[in-house]
Amino acid sequence: MRILVIGSGGREHALVWKLLQSPRTEVVFVAPGNGGTAQEKKAVNVPVAADDLDGLVSLARKEHIDLVVPGPELPLTLGITDRMTAAGIACFGPDAYGAQLEGSKAFAKEIMQQAHVPTARCAVFHDAAACAAHIHSTGAPVVVKADGLAAGKGVIIAQTVDEALNAVNDIMTSRAFGAAGDAVVVEECLVGEEVSLLCLCDGTRAIPLPSAQDHKRVFDGDAGPNTGGMGAYSPAPILPDDRLQAMADITVRPVLAALAKAGHPFVGVLYAGLMLTADGPKVLEYNVRFGDPECQPLLMRLEGDLPSIMLDAVHGTLNPASLHYNSQTALGVVITAEGYPGTYPKGLPIEGIDMADAMPGVKVFHSGTALQNGRLVSSGGRVLCATALGEGLAAAQKAAYAAVTKVHMPQSFYRRDIGAKGIRRLSTD
Repeated sequence: MRILVIGSGGREHALVWKLLQSPRTEVVFVAPGNGGTAQEKKAVNVPVAADDLDGLVSLARKEHIDLVVPGPELPLTLGITDRMTAAGIACFGPDAYGAQLEGSKAFAKEIMQQAHVPTARCAVFHDAAACAAHIHSTGAPVVVKADGLAAGKGVIIAQTVDEALNAVNDIMTSRAFGAAGDAVVVEECLVGEEVSLLCLCDGTRAIPLPSAQDHKRVFDGDAGPNTGGMGAYSPAPILPDDRLQAMADITVRPVLAALAKAGHPFVGVLYAGLMLTADGPKVLEYNVRFGDPECQPLLMRLEGDLPSIMLDAVHGTLNPASLHYNSQTALGVVITAEGYPGTYPKGLPIEGIDMADAMPGVKVFHSGTALQNGRLVSSGGRVLCATALGEGLAAAQKAAYAAVTKVHMPQSFYRRDIGAKGIRRLSTD
């Protein structure tokens, strides 16, 4: 098989790494890829941007691609699956209609209401004054969300009315997130513990992957602003394997049925971000692709032929028996450039990855790296994700942090408590 992976982050490096393990894989093209994918044998970086749909279709035709795997949400919301399908090329991802589950929070809420999926109460506004009046009447805390894609930064958990009003002003008036702020969703603030449930879907079936738990806040103890993710582990003790099917019945399969009924069967990964509240599970949001960094520990555990699994999904013949998992726990720690998620330096030299990768059960996935004159340097805020397997969460945590110490990059930092929440839960159960 000749495969095209779209994107340049840690998720995409993990996908390339896992796809290359299949004996069926001849070559994986990565558009545009990063310094890590450039170093994988049988992987080829191609300078085509993830949102260049014409360029991607042209590349797929030129290279006789058998399977396209979009990593990030943007090409999916722009309609890359529709374009590839029209060109007769298999694409593992939803069409543009289904991708609205992530591309529009208001659309996702409508589908959840139709499908009777539990979620936070909300109101949708296209006018800043009306939104402000609603916030004055309801009070705080509330969650203010830009309706469209905002690179993971368009969600503000406002503890006071003033914070909420400032968020609305930033999104709708100052246009901090551009067109993503054409509408705003204001939600009740749910209390509980978050967990990620990702399901592989073939239009009618949803097969849950093991649970994962992401760490969104930038600093230890879940302090500071939200990020794209500072680390993750799988499985999450709060959602054990024996509860996955029941959780999918509540939060994923009703949405799959609603989309199929609308004439848009959902193919790919449907990711439900859940809050486990005192009143039961509630969906915070949907993503229509693997999460980053959840993808890294999940693919460390996945056993099976990933290209075949993805093609089965595209063809509507997904078989649960083709999915197997390593019984170990996997944990990933993200190494970032100082200043992230604000302004941060780029071009920082990186050394020691080979030493980390040589450790048993360890793989360092590249998120924001590039090769400059043969030298590996940083090119983003989230730079690497040191991921490790271990017999249990504490062992995986120890191995991942041991790998982090092998990697050297100036002006870098990382959270030192990835997995601590799960370890505390295990110690009290």
